[in-house]
Amino acid sequence: MNKISGHVTQSVTLNLLLAIFWLAASGAANAVGGDWSHNDHVEMRLVSGVSGVGYMSTIPIGLQFRMKPGWKLYWRTPGNAGFPPRADWSSSENVSKVEMEWPAPKRFSIFNLETLGYENEVIFPLNVTLTKVGEPVQLDANIDYLTCKEICIPYSATAKLSIGSGRMKVSEFALEIEKYRARVPGDGERHGLRIKDLKVVTIGEVLELRLVASSLEPFRVPDAYLEGPEGSYFGKPVIDLSEDGMTAVLEISGGGFEKPMTASGIPITVTLVDGERIMEERLIAKPDGLTQAASNATNGYSLLVILLFALVGGLILNLMPCVLPVLSLKLLNVVGQGGQDPTHVRHGFIASAAGIVFSFLLIAGGIIAIRSAGVAIGWGIQFQQPIFLVVMVLILTLFACNLFGLFEVLLPGRLMGIVGSVGNAHSLGGQFLTGAFATLLATPCSAPFLGTAVGFALSRGPSEILSIFFVLGIGLALPYLAVAAFPRLASQLPKPGNWMKWLRFILALALIGTAIWLVTVLSVQLGIEGAASILALLALIVAVLALKRLHGSRLGQHAGKVTAVLSVAALFVGALVTPPSATINTRVAGWENFDERAITRYVSVGKTVFIDVTADWCLTCQANKKFVLDTSPLTEWLDERKVVRMVADWTRPDREISNFLERFGRYGIPFNVVYGPKAPEGITLPELLTDATVMKAVDKAGSTQEMIKK
Repeated sequence: MNKISGHVTQSVTLNLLLAIFWLAASGAANAVGGDWSHNDHVEMRLVSGVSGVGYMSTIPIGLQFRMKPGWKLYWRTPGNAGFPPRADWSSSENVSKVEMEWPAPKRFSIFNLETLGYENEVIFPLNVTLTKVGEPVQLDANIDYLTCKEICIPYSATAKLSIGSGRMKVSEFALEIEKYRARVPGDGERHGLRIKDLKVVTIGEVLELRLVASSLEPFRVPDAYLEGPEGSYFGKPVIDLSEDGMTAVLEISGGGFEKPMTASGIPITVTLVDGERIMEERLIAKPDGLTQAASNATNGYSLLVILLFALVGGLILNLMPCVLPVLSLKLLNVVGQGGQDPTHVRHGFIASAAGIVFSFLLIAGGIIAIRSAGVAIGWGIQFQQPIFLVVMVLILTLFACNLFGLFEVLLPGRLMGIVGSVGNAHSLGGQFLTGAFATLLATPCSAPFLGTAVGFALSRGPSEILSIFFVLGIGLALPYLAVAAFPRLASQLPKPGNWMKWLRFILALALIGTAIWLVTVLSVQLGIEGAASILALLALIVAVLALKRLHGSRLGQHAGKVTAVLSVAALFVGALVTPPSATINTRVAGWENFDERAITRYVSVGKTVFIDVTADWCLTCQANKKFVLDTSPLTEWLDERKVVRMVADWTRPDREISNFLERFGRYGIPFNVVYGPKAPEGITLPELLTDATVMKAVDKAGSTQEMIKK
C-alpha cells in the first residue's frame, strides 16, 4: 500500500480505536437506538452516537436503513429516476436544526437509466443542534422515501428517539455512524484527488462535459456523480486513463434542463469516487474549460510573441521598487571601484546575469516538478512561506546596516562585488548571488508586465515553461549584459566622492523599507508575536555587530558566532511558530471573505459579484487597493448598485484560492473577476485597475440597476 492509502488507513484505524476505547470505558449499556419501522422491503430507525447529551450543543445521530436483497435507496441526487429520503423534524423537542450528511453512493445502471443510491444498508449521519444545552432531546421524524427493485414503492414512516440529559457517553452505534461519516466526500486532499478541469464539449439537446481529474496514486475504478440545475441529469462517464494512471478524463453526457442551455455558467457539483477515495467540489463549467480565461488571454498569440512579452516584461522589472535597490547596489559597487579593468567589469556583470538566468531556470524546473506531482502552483508563492520571508528579512537588514556603516561583515553583502583579498573566483560567486537575489525579489512586482507570459507558460508543457522563463531571465539581465558587452559604460559613471555616502544612505533606506514590508507580511504569516520575535532577534544581531565595530577585536572574536546563533534562532521561529488559524480581513467595510459557493447563489438572485484576489506581499495588489478599489468614488458607485465585493486573501497558502485561480488559467496575482446575471462565467480584469475598467465590467456583467428601481 502506498503512502496515501497508508495515511488514510491509519486515520480511519485511529478513529476506530478511539471509539472502541470509549465503548470499553462506557459499556454496552450505553446503546441508544430507536425502534425499527418495518415493511416488506426496508426497515428504518434512528440511532445515537451518545447515550446522554451532557453539555454538547450538537449531538451525532444516524438515520439507519436496512434493505432486503435487491432493493435500493436513493442518494440526494438520484439520477434519471427516484427521489431521496426526506425528513420532517418539526415534531421534535429541544431541536433547533438537523443537518443530514450523504455518504458517497453506488451507481445503478438499468435499461440505460443511471441512478445513484445505496443497497443492503446505509446510515445517514445527522448533526442535531440543540435548542437548550444539557436538556433531554426527543427526536420525532416523519420520513418519506422510495425503494426500488424491478418496481419502485414509496413509503412514509415515523422514527423516534429519546436521549437523556445525563452524562455524555459514547454508544455502541458511534462506530457505525463514524464509518458512514467517513464516506461523506471532502475536498479530496486527504485522498490525493484533484479536479483539474471541467469543459463543455458540445451544446444542444444533449450536453457533453469533459472532466479531467488527477491523483497522487494511480486511479483504479474512477467514477463521477454530477449535480446540476434542478431537473438536470447526467449519464455514466466514459473513462480514459493516462498510461501511468495518474490522470483520468471522464466524458459525461447530460440533459433534462428546463431552459435551453448555453455554453457558459453551468453550476456543477462533482463527486469524484475511486473505490474508497472520494472528494466533492462545486464548479462552474465553461465553454472552453475552466482555463478559458487563460486561453482567451493568449488566444492568437504565438510562442514567439509570448517570448517577446517575456523579454520586455523582464527588462521593465529592473525599474520596479523590488529590484531597483539590487541593481543600484551593483552599480554603486562598480563606482566604488572606479578604474577597474574592463575585463574584470565584464566578468562581474556576466556572473550577475548568469545568476538571474539560472534562478529563472531553477524556478521553471521547480514548477515542472511540482506540476508533475499534481500540486497547485503560483507565481510568487514563495512569499507565502515564513522561512523564506525570514531569510529575506535577514539579508536585507544586513545589507542595509552595512550601507549605513554600522559594520563590515563577510556575508552575501560582501560577496556582492567587494574585490580584493578575497580573490577573483570568490568575487564572481558573489556577483552570481547578486543576480539570484534580484530574481527572488522580482516576483511581487511582476504581475502587470509578466501576467500574459507567465500564464501562458504555466498552462503549457515543460519545453514552453523552460523557454519562456529563460527569456524572462534574459530580460531582467539585459542591463547587466549591456555593461558586460560594453564594459567602458562603467567608466562613464560618476567618479567616487562624498556623494556616494548620501547614495549609500538612500539605498540603505530603500532596503530597510523593503525589509519592513516583508515583516508586515510575516505578521500575517506568523501572527504579531511571531513577527515581534523575529524583529527582536534582528535587533540583537545588529547590536552585536555594531558593538563589535565600536569595541574592537576582543568582542569581534565572538560576534560572528553570536550572529550565527541568533540567525539560526530566527530561522527556527519562522519554521516552527504556528500561524494564526485564519487570516483576518482587514479591508474596509463592505468586503466579504471569499466564498466560491456563494458566488452562484448571489448571481442566481440577480446580484453582481466583484472578486479581488490579493496578498500582503503583492505590491501591485496594494497599489490597486490604495488608488482604485478602496477609494471613495468607486466604493460609493459599487454600494449604490449593491455589488457584492469579496476579498480572497492569498497571503498564506489557500487551496481553495489556488484552485480558483487555476480554473481561470491564472497563476499569479492580482486577479480580479466580475460575475453577474449577464456573465455567470465571469469577466476577468487586467492586473492594473482603473475606476473605468471596474465600472465597465460591472455594467457588462449585469448591473443591478433594475433591482434597485424595483
